[in-house]
Amino acid sequence: MYVSMKEMLTKANNEFYAVMAINCFNLETARTVIRAAEKENAPIVINLYQDHLLNHCDSQLITPIVKMLANRTDIKVALNFDHGQDVLLLKKAIDDGFSSVMVDASRFGLAGNIAMTKEIVDYVFPKGASVEGEIGCIGSTEQAELTDGSMYSDPDDAVTFAQKTGIDALAISIGSSHGNYPQGMIPEFDFERLKYIKKRTQMPLVLHGGSGSGEKNILTAVKEGINKINVGCDFMNANLNAVKSRLQQDANINYYDLVDQVEKDSIELVKYYIRLSGSSNKN
Repeated sequence: MYVSMKEMLTKANNEFYAVMAINCFNLETARTVIRAAEKENAPIVINLYQDHLLNHCDSQLITPIVKMLANRTDIKVALNFDHGQDVLLLKKAIDDGFSSVMVDASRFGLAGNIAMTKEIVDYVFPKGASVEGEIGCIGSTEQAELTDGSMYSDPDDAVTFAQKTGIDALAISIGSSHGNYPQGMIPEFDFERLKYIKKRTQMPLVLHGGSGSGEKNILTAVKEGINKINVGCDFMNANLNAVKSRLQQDANINYYDLVDQVEKDSIELVKYYIRLSGSSNKN
């Protein structure tokens, strides 16, 4: 069933669990994620990162694929443009059939962030889709810039931003970063900040950079008000590790069989996160 994020995140907010959003970029990754969600009877978000849309699979191409997969199942599936930084690309994604978009405009300061996000909200809502906004910044391990205190979401700005934009969900920064953490590192989350923002906004909150955050952080974040968790690197790593494993077992494996086995192997990682998020049997 193809839906926007709004209804699934509203339900998650009311029932105190989170929905997983997994970064995909083609038929195989999207199918893997949806199959995992089917096994857990869980709602799921297919995330498409802007760079992947630009360089691998544009919105006009990926949308009918995901919609077809979604409409072949009973679970709720949303297609979300993740970290959209270009107004024209965000609008094009909606025109091409995306059910949700995430506006990444925190680099413009509060006023600029509000202005760009509100422009997208005004364009998207009449079309029945949903919008996620972001307050604060998330670091990137690939750029050796881990999230620090100066990048955390300001609670007052979060309230102002949510009220003036009318977004459906709010991504906040409480200590996670994008990318693979150094070996053995688990980030420290500011749960007091999360609790305070939740208390003041009472809206669906989003955790970006869920990969490698650790079970305790994920479980506590959901308990304290996170309703959507983004995971990209851990899923990509699961696919890569599955390829390596299968090639070690049989270096001459048929390519079709390789891809088929990688999909099956990678399902387990998605199921693991769905269970951590509390969304199993919440469809």
